[in-house]
This record gives sequence, C-alpha cells and structure tokens, in this order.
Amino acid sequence: MHYEEFKKIVKRTYVVLSLFFGLLLIIAGGLVYEMLYPSFLITETDQDIVYEPIENLEVIGKNDIKNGIHEPTGFVDANGLEQVVINCTPCHSAKLVTQNRATREGWIGIIRWMQETQNLWDLGANEAVIVDYLATHYAPENKGRRELLNNIEWYDLKDK
Repeated sequence: MHYEEFKKIVKRTYVVLSLFFGLLLIIAGGLVYEMLYPSFLITETDQDIVYEPIENLEVIGKNDIKNGIHEPTGFVDANGLEQVVINCTPCHSAKLVTQNRATREGWIGIIRWMQETQNLWDLGANEAVIVDYLATHYAPENKGRRELLNNIEWYDLKDK
C-alpha cells in the first residue's frame, strides 16, 4: 500500500468518525436541554388541553359486578359507582382511589387539589354523588393492633 492511499483511508476514517461524534454530541446536547426544559417540545395547543367528563356512556356492564365489586376497577358496587368510574378513571387508575382513605372533607380537598393542579373539570351535580360514594366506601378505617390471641394451647420449651 502506498503512502498516499493510506493517507486517503485515514482522512476518510477521520471524516466519518468526526461526523458520527458530532451528531452524537448534538443529540446528547438536545437530550440535556430537554431534561432541563421539559416543555421545550410541547406546543401551546398541547399545554391548553382541557379534559371534559364523558357523558352518556354506559360504563357498568351486566357481567362486570361480582360479589358486590365492579371487577374491572375494584370499586364497591353502590350508588355513585358509575359517576366515579366516568369521572375518576379517565385520568388515573382505580387503584389510586381504592388505596386511599379520606373523610368527606378530605375527598372534597382532594377533588379541589385535582381541579387546581391537574385540570380536573367541574363535576357539577355529580360532585355530591361522587363525594358521598367515596366518603361511604373509602373512609378512614380505625385499625389498631391485631386482636389478642385466644384459645391457644401453650407449651413449654425444653432445654436440650
């Protein structure tokens, strides 16, 4: 191989590697910028989305209720179930509701927080039904220590 051919190969390799690492540097810089300014790629129309409640939708199927539980969500089957499913589960999992407990005032506070910070729509007349349902079925539980053990046949441990 001649010196001139070797020189051309080295130059071509240098150009290819320079382009590759330059592109890599630009992509890394873009990712860092996106992490620092997450709204950079969000258009104004995306930021102004207002979620509205779903109207006239049959949510509870005939076979969805088993043993008093709405199986797709895990909610208790009672008055207000459909309003809770329609207004709560479009934005978050039903598990988020079922794992929490609050008083009537607590649920109202949670709703107000979601309306102020999470774009929850005005629930209108459904709010009273939803709060009644949640305060009844997902109220704080008074749980203390386990019950005392009764009717236990104790035995003595023997040393060996």
